[in-house]
Amino acid sequence: MAEGYAKQIQDRIHKAPESSVFVNSDFADIANTDTVRRTLNRLAQKDTLRRVFNGVYEKPKYSKLLDEYVAINPDTVVKALARSYHWTIAPCGNTALNLLGLSTQVSTSWSYISDGPYKSYKWNNTEIEFKHRTNKEITGLSYMTSLVIQALKALGKNNVKSDTIDYLRKKLSKEEKQACLQEAKESTDWIYDAIRKICEGEVL
Repeated sequence: MAEGYAKQIQDRIHKAPESSVFVNSDFADIANTDTVRRTLNRLAQKDTLRRVFNGVYEKPKYSKLLDEYVAINPDTVVKALARSYHWTIAPCGNTALNLLGLSTQVSTSWSYISDGPYKSYKWNNTEIEFKHRTNKEITGLSYMTSLVIQALKALGKNNVKSDTIDYLRKKLSKEEKQACLQEAKESTDWIYDAIRKICEGEVL
C-alpha cells in the first residue's frame, strides 16, 4: 500500500512544472506525514527533487543554455512555507520593491510580514525572514493590495513621487486597482491617498 501512495506522490511531482517547490502538506490528501517524508527523501536521493532545507523540496529546472540548474526562486519557497503553515503573508521592505519592479537592488535577504510567528530560514547565501504582524494588516487583503501597501511603506511618504505613481498605475490591472481601492481603506491616510492617485479613473 505504501508503494501505491509513493507512486501517487511521484506522479503529482512529475506533472508539476519545473522549479515547483513542495512541502509535506502538499501531499496530505495522499498519505500520512511519515510516508510523504520518506517518499520525498527517496526522490531527493534519486535527484528527482532537490532538498532546499528540512521539509522543503524543489523540482529542479535544468538550463541547457547555461548547462546548469537554475537557481531556486526564494519567493516560491516562501509561498510553499506559508502554504504549509497556513500563514497569510505579504512581501515587505526591499522585497516588496523588488517584486514590484520599483528597485533593481539585488538582495540575499527576503522579508515578509505574516500572521504567523517570527521565523527565519537560511540556505546557501539566501535568508528568508517572516515578521509577525497583527491580522488587520494582512487579513482580507489580496496579494497585490498587500504588496502595494508594503512597497509604499518601504519608500516612505516623501519618496512616493509622480513617477512612482505613474509606474504603478501602468503596472496594475483594472481589477487589481479596484481591489486596492476597496481593500486599502483602513491603511494610513497618506498611503490611501497614493493608492487613489494610482487608481485614478477606476470605478469603485
